[in-house]
Amino acid sequence: MIKKYLFVITCALGLAFPAIQAQAEVDKHARNLAASCAACHGTSGHSAGGTPVLAGMDKALFIGSMKDFKSGARPATVMHQHAKGYTDDEFSLLADFFAVQKR
Repeated sequence: MIKKYLFVITCALGLAFPAIQAQAEVDKHARNLAASCAACHGTSGHSAGGTPVLAGMDKALFIGSMKDFKSGARPATVMHQHAKGYTDDEFSLLADFFAVQKR
C-alpha cells in the first residue's frame, strides 16, 4: 500500500516538474521585462511618486493602457515610445507580473 502511494506521489511530482520549471522561466522573463520599468515606476512597480504605481494593477487596465500608448490613443511624454518596443504577449507577461505585486 505504501509503495502505491509513493508511486502516485512520484508520478504527480514528475508531471508537475515541467510545469513548475516553465512557470519559473515565464516569471524570469516577465521580471526581466519589468526591470526596464523600474527607472520611472520603481522596483516591481512600487513607484515612489510622480509616476503611476504598477504593483497590484488590474491586468486588463495595464494591457489596455499599454495598447493605447502604443497606438497613440493615450497621450504620453515617453510611454508611447516604450510601448512600441513590446508585443501583445509581452504586455500580457508584464500585466501578470505587476498584478501579483503587493501594493
